[in-house]
Amino acid sequence: MFDFLKKKFSGAVGKVSDKFSDEESLPGDETGTGKKMLPVEGETVEKASGKEQNGSSLSAEDISSTDDSGFKIAEEEKTSRFAIFRRKSTHKEEVSGTDKEETVDKIVPEDIDETRTGPGSDKVKTKDTSLESEPGLFGFATHKTISQGDLEDVLFELELSLLEGDVALEVAEKIIKSVENDLVGRKIKRRSDVALHTQDALKKAISEILMVKGPNVMALAQEARKAGEPLKLMFVGINGTGKTTTISKLADYFVSKGFTPVLAASDTFRAGAIEQITHHAENLKIKIIKHQKGADPAAVAYDAVEHARAQKKELVFIDTAGRMQTNTNLMDEMKKIQRVVKPDLVIFVGDALTGNDVVEQATKFNDAVGLDGIILTKADADAKGGAALSIGYVVQKPILFLGVGQGYKDIIEFKPDWMVEQIFGSDA
Repeated sequence: MFDFLKKKFSGAVGKVSDKFSDEESLPGDETGTGKKMLPVEGETVEKASGKEQNGSSLSAEDISSTDDSGFKIAEEEKTSRFAIFRRKSTHKEEVSGTDKEETVDKIVPEDIDETRTGPGSDKVKTKDTSLESEPGLFGFATHKTISQGDLEDVLFELELSLLEGDVALEVAEKIIKSVENDLVGRKIKRRSDVALHTQDALKKAISEILMVKGPNVMALAQEARKAGEPLKLMFVGINGTGKTTTISKLADYFVSKGFTPVLAASDTFRAGAIEQITHHAENLKIKIIKHQKGADPAAVAYDAVEHARAQKKELVFIDTAGRMQTNTNLMDEMKKIQRVVKPDLVIFVGDALTGNDVVEQATKFNDAVGLDGIILTKADADAKGGAALSIGYVVQKPILFLGVGQGYKDIIEFKPDWMVEQIFGSDA
């Protein structure tokens, strides 16, 4: 599920990381893998890249050296990886033919200046440690800042891939902008941080897209039970999206939670529609209210609501005729049902496999009757995932459930964290 998005986001993480894979970008110690790693401030270099032959720089592993005057700096004792510390050591310096022993602070790599005070001098020139902004010997390698140029090509390619994966344009643009804002200017200390920060930025962008506020159907059903008034749900959508089957799945879902729903066969237009929903009701042993084909759909819905009130049943699921969003007459018929029964929730049922078309359909239905939530069918077969990622954000109505198979049990409550996990893995 959502294999396309998995592949594209994973590829984007890898490509951003590759921008920092050369040794010049991230100088530091050899890791044994042939790649460089940035030393971290407050840590000691366990293995340096070695010192240059011309003596212009000193390695962290071997800082021991002897100058012409016999001055010697004691070799640094290695403790933990990248730990930089100061210790007291003694050295002897010859003054007028007499050995003199004195205690000095050990010089650490970041304090050493390449230039001594002069040939034969008995002192080492060190930096002014009061200037904390000075980078020191290894300061050039403590971090690298991600620039817009580092991301431009990768994010452009990712945006095109998202559009190819049926992600709506405004959603793709928001994701790219969010990732760019999150990464540009960020300072990194090692190459592995690049992949981590990029993936975190993508997760954050996706989570923000999916977090659309909406009703909690289960909570509303519980409130209806306490109030003794049925919760009325009207389902709308175009032909062939699996609306009637979805209603049956949702009815079974609520039965398993201890509720008693009633089905209203208000699709009196399509041939075989009443027979289809009746078949599902009999399989599930759920009450169905129906009239003959061609009857007034609003009257069927009204009778179902009255039955639920009389029998103290908590839910009424109203099936409606599938219609194209451009069919004015059928849309008016749906509005009549809405006026008569005043449903608590109007839920759009769309086919995830239709990609951007389902987003357009939902937008039109929302304009016509006002939606409260969305159910996407065939999500298990949707390798791209663009519709599931886009529809809630574009319509500003939440996805409530996903159809993930053909059986009555094949429906799941949609949670944004679940989709993030599907795309980025269980560690998301």
